[in-house]
Amino acid sequence: MSIQKATTEQTAIGIAHSKLILIGEHAVVHGQPAIAIPFPLVGVESVVEYVPGTIKIDSSFYHGPIELAPESLCGITNCIKETLNYLQLPCQDLLININSSIPHGKGLGSSASVAISVVKSLFAYAREAYTEDELLELANISETYAHGAPSGIDTLTITSGSPVWYERELPIEFINLSEDFHFVVADSGRIGDTRLSVGSVANLLKSAPKRIQAKLDRIGELTHHAKDALEKASKNFLGHMLNEAQKELESLGVSDSGLNRLIDLARQEGALGAKLTGGGNGGCIIALAQNEVHSRQLAEKLKKVGAQAVWPFVLKKKD
Repeated sequence: MSIQKATTEQTAIGIAHSKLILIGEHAVVHGQPAIAIPFPLVGVESVVEYVPGTIKIDSSFYHGPIELAPESLCGITNCIKETLNYLQLPCQDLLININSSIPHGKGLGSSASVAISVVKSLFAYAREAYTEDELLELANISETYAHGAPSGIDTLTITSGSPVWYERELPIEFINLSEDFHFVVADSGRIGDTRLSVGSVANLLKSAPKRIQAKLDRIGELTHHAKDALEKASKNFLGHMLNEAQKELESLGVSDSGLNRLIDLARQEGALGAKLTGGGNGGCIIALAQNEVHSRQLAEKLKKVGAQAVWPFVLKKKD
């Protein structure tokens, strides 16, 4: 059980980092496994203050009363209301400041991070402890609005802080790394629509069930191999699995020329593997670097060819 105390009598803070899907996008929605990893370089801070009157949201995407929030925010507004109801707090007298460094629509779990940070801050304001199950259940209220039928992997990885092996209706597993893995994430500069991409794959599955199911099964097989590679420090093998997964994602129509250009460049510059991460058709790519020095070099190359933002980071083996 986690406890966050209010910082003062009338102010409380909740923080959440981001996440990346390493492998298993889209297939995870249809029963296959996926691997997600924490991405601590960007995140969200939610600050709740006592301010008399109606609940107000203050953020880069909306400022004003909760009742007048745009439809695009109905997920987080419903999450706020349900959390307050769960805590038996009145739906009034609050200002919720949401500060995010996560670019929206880039497959980095922005909506899940916002929801988790907000739920944490409301529990802290109420001086109540939360269980991980409570946090996931309340945050997923927002995710359902954002993505239609979310896998749940975003909220799970953000709350766990460890690499996650996720498979629907099975107990979660945390992956124990045998060594550090160096990655580079590059933002294509275009917003992807996860809900739209998930829907397009679902429609393909209906129209050509055998062919598309075979592709989803193949992604599942690659994900199993990727888990072995992480556990056994097989960097070259992991890179190959990422490249093979990208082929399947391209055939499902969820990649695009902008992503493919960044992926091709990363490979040309020595990346052991590279693929899109998240819903696709915009958003980000993830590339596996050879080592720390190479990750910095690769990041510079991706910046020079027009990536909007680039983040080299290391997925560390736990002591």
